[in-house]
Amino acid sequence: MSFLHLYLRVIGLLGPERRLAITLALANLALAGVFFLEPVLFGRVVDALSADNGHASRLIGLWAGVGFAGVLANVWVSLHADRLAHRRRLAAIALFFEHAASMPLSFHGEYHTGRLSRIMNVGVSNLFNLWLSFFREHLATLLSIIVMIPVALWLNWKLALLMIALLLCFSIFNAVAVQRTHKAQGEVEELHHEIATRAGDVFGNVTVVQSFTRLAAESRALHELMTRTLNAQYPVLRGWAILSVLNRAASTLTIVAIFAVGAALHARGEISVGGIVSFVGFSMLLIGRLEQFATFLSNLFFQSQSLRDFFTVLDRQSEIEDRPGAITLPRVQGDVVFDRVSFGYDPVQPALHGLTFRAPPGSTIALVGPTGAGKSTALSLLYRAYDPSEGRVTIDGHDVRDVTLESLRRNIGVVFQDAGMFYRSILDNLRVGDPEADEAAIEKAVAAAEAANFISRKPEGLETLVAERGRSLSGGERQRLAIARAMLKDAPILILDEATSALDNATEARIQRALDRLTQGRTTFVIAHRLSTVRDADLILVLDQGRLVEQGRFDELIRRGGLFARLAEEGKFAPDAEAATE
Repeated sequence: MSFLHLYLRVIGLLGPERRLAITLALANLALAGVFFLEPVLFGRVVDALSADNGHASRLIGLWAGVGFAGVLANVWVSLHADRLAHRRRLAAIALFFEHAASMPLSFHGEYHTGRLSRIMNVGVSNLFNLWLSFFREHLATLLSIIVMIPVALWLNWKLALLMIALLLCFSIFNAVAVQRTHKAQGEVEELHHEIATRAGDVFGNVTVVQSFTRLAAESRALHELMTRTLNAQYPVLRGWAILSVLNRAASTLTIVAIFAVGAALHARGEISVGGIVSFVGFSMLLIGRLEQFATFLSNLFFQSQSLRDFFTVLDRQSEIEDRPGAITLPRVQGDVVFDRVSFGYDPVQPALHGLTFRAPPGSTIALVGPTGAGKSTALSLLYRAYDPSEGRVTIDGHDVRDVTLESLRRNIGVVFQDAGMFYRSILDNLRVGDPEADEAAIEKAVAAAEAANFISRKPEGLETLVAERGRSLSGGERQRLAIARAMLKDAPILILDEATSALDNATEARIQRALDRLTQGRTTFVIAHRLSTVRDADLILVLDQGRLVEQGRFDELIRRGGLFARLAEEGKFAPDAEAATE
């Protein structure tokens, strides 16, 4: 993506407020006219004073009026440009957040949360600065340059050639600097992403870092990344420092040359003293604008990689999205069919091979098998965390790919093995299941999930803040809140992915009774390693390396003496299997 294309995309994000943006652009055009008139009027005043023709006072008054109009226009532009930039910054945050949050799990597997947060924060900050400077400086600068060159040629083409030479020098010097440092700056930005990713990893796993006394090692690794970043950054900074020296040298030589050539032309009577003054004013103005433009290019250069990363995320198309004409799925009965479903994160090694089964409405289906057998993967296809590479998954006869994602997921409640708690109050975490749930519904769900007692012991009850990822709660407390959250959602299809894995045996028995009541009349899929969880299932599916190797009821599978029986014999389904306590 070229600088021009990148910059046009930045400006293009102002589209929702294009009328104000165009008005601000026209105001900048007026400012450019003021910049052009001031040196002309300055030269005319000098000539009027030299001729003593009485026109000086009128010209000075006109000059003051032009300057005052410029001040007013500049104040208006600054005020509305600030407001516009602030509004669009928040809109850009919302745009990035909504897009990234809607992306499938495969996308989030590529982007660490620390990296993604940095791309959003740095990108939006750079967008804000560019929008603000576009209306305050860039547009007026560009228009001033465009206006001044032809006017200078009209006034005196010989002196104008010196200004054009200066413009060419600036252009060449900046082009060379960009070309020679572009790749290195991309490496610098990537190292900054690595720093953010590393720091995010440590913050997200601080208990592991502290318990394994890894803080010193992680700190050393971070400092090594910082050293590499500085080693990559210094050559880039050196190149742009040299550019600054060359630009300033070219500017100084141009002013000296204009005085020298102007003096020679004045000696031959080809230009007045006021004309020389006007040209020097033009040159100083042009130099100031060129330096502003060089600063703009420098800023855009250092911001370009972060902006490219920002737009790369926005341009990323989701593999999981609503098809054209997707229908809204009403509340379903819960008739689920997997029809020869295959799927693979890696096409070379599929995680599922031709999985076929039917879950009638209201039935309980248990998925069991060794670790990595494909149990969670299979159920993730039901709510379209991924789409199958072959076959189809249907609910009440509808292919899940033919219905809207929102209506599909509204019909499915999930209790994950990792409960997934937000950095919010207990009440806010519960209301993820149903934002409109009243106090009575919440109390009922909390009681049914055996969570009422531990919540009542918290200092602020339901308003108690839950630490990031639920660290302030025990494993059992997190799971019980997750179960209560699923109860509040009241979906006709339930997925229980090790829903009781973090509970002690006594609490599990109480939770199991609550889950039994919850699953009445609902199609329920259970992934479990406990005998008590799968014993009463209507159908047990035994998976091994992504293949359905056995299916049937509990007693039937035990009698067969196959994989399920061996797993039970080895203690994989023992009633007293070890569980995490509260």
